[in-house]
Amino acid sequence: MTMLGRQYDTQVCSIARALEVVGERWSLLVIRDAFLGVRRFDDFQRSLGVARNVLQSRLERLVEEGILERRLYQERPPRHEYRLTDRGVDLWPVIFALMKWGDRHAYPDGPPVVAIHRGCGGEVDEHRICRKCGCPLEARDVQPRPGPGARANAAALHPALA
Repeated sequence: MTMLGRQYDTQVCSIARALEVVGERWSLLVIRDAFLGVRRFDDFQRSLGVARNVLQSRLERLVEEGILERRLYQERPPRHEYRLTDRGVDLWPVIFALMKWGDRHAYPDGPPVVAIHRGCGGEVDEHRICRKCGCPLEARDVQPRPGPGARANAAALHPALA
């Protein structure tokens, strides 16, 4: 079996180019965790359970692509955290759509995570509209909370939501 490379040189296609940047599962899960508030290498590693070298490679790639930025938070010894850039925040509709697809097809007892509108506390629907006040929402307007599916899967609940 041959592995697909990261480059799609014969494809003049926005989807192919986006996949070059974020199409690997660990990259998407790093981005998901960043949206959930994870910032530090050890916290990403603990949350994802991925090998440290794989995580380092994904973080470096996401920084190179301008999805994340590396910020110094401690000088001695030097320690960095990773924050979503505006370009990274622009991925929120994609991550949200994947989450909603997974909710619909993988969690019949209810989603493990629900998105709540910070402004009024209403739940966010699949179109990123608050069900309570009708406001269209962006990433910074929303906060994650454990959903009904989290109770059924409490041991696997994401650490950022525990």
